[in-house]
Amino acid sequence: MDISRLRLFKGIVNALVLAVALIAPAFASDIPPPTDHAHLKHVAIRLAAHLPLGIVAFGSSSTEGVGASSLAATYPARLLVDLTAALPPRQHVSVVNLGIGGEDADDMARRLPAIIAQHPDLIIWQTGSNDPLRNVPLDRFVQETIAGVQAIRAAHIDVMLMEPQLCKALDRKPTTVLFRDALRAIGEGMDVPIIRRYDMMRAWLADGALTPTQMLSPDGLHMADGGYAKLAEMVAIDILHRAAPPIVAMDTTNQR
Repeated sequence: MDISRLRLFKGIVNALVLAVALIAPAFASDIPPPTDHAHLKHVAIRLAAHLPLGIVAFGSSSTEGVGASSLAATYPARLLVDLTAALPPRQHVSVVNLGIGGEDADDMARRLPAIIAQHPDLIIWQTGSNDPLRNVPLDRFVQETIAGVQAIRAAHIDVMLMEPQLCKALDRKPTTVLFRDALRAIGEGMDVPIIRRYDMMRAWLADGALTPTQMLSPDGLHMADGGYAKLAEMVAIDILHRAAPPIVAMDTTNQR
């Protein structure tokens, strides 16, 4: 993306963020998610050729697994189990957990070059949870996230963004919805898959898939084993869906 197009895109994202700020959070949260067709092309190539697939889970405490009863109960560990079960036996998959609790966008921007240097096939980037708690400026969060996505793609690596969780600690911060919707705007503008964790968690509670105590740890901020397991399940489904070969409709107009 050249400089003029980058400036234009940043302006569009900032305008979207400003528009969200003018809407009451309750209304913003009730906007139905857009349908996107973002494809994980590098993952698709590896799976189609039965080559080893490397995934890095990058983020803060939700990725590290704070609140889980063991390392095996974290979402990256559960993701590996789910993907291994869904893929053919000869398909090797690795999921490396590089989450560090407490990190915000500034911390992740400093750490991202080392993540990229490992050159996985997919980076799942969980971000935006600590930023409203630490009062990180929204425009800086947007700029660093856009720059990070561009750097990942320039290295020919697929990327997915994971938004903040549903929890009381974040719900008490009025700016939380702005970071969540900024991520969604970035995803839409850059054609990046967004893992809509907030909406998922709200749905799990609404349909009885999980109780609050199964989904969240006692600290009211981090997920518990049940929440991490459901998150991993949904992320695995999303990865396989986005890496599947496109369905080409057959043109029968000239067939007799």
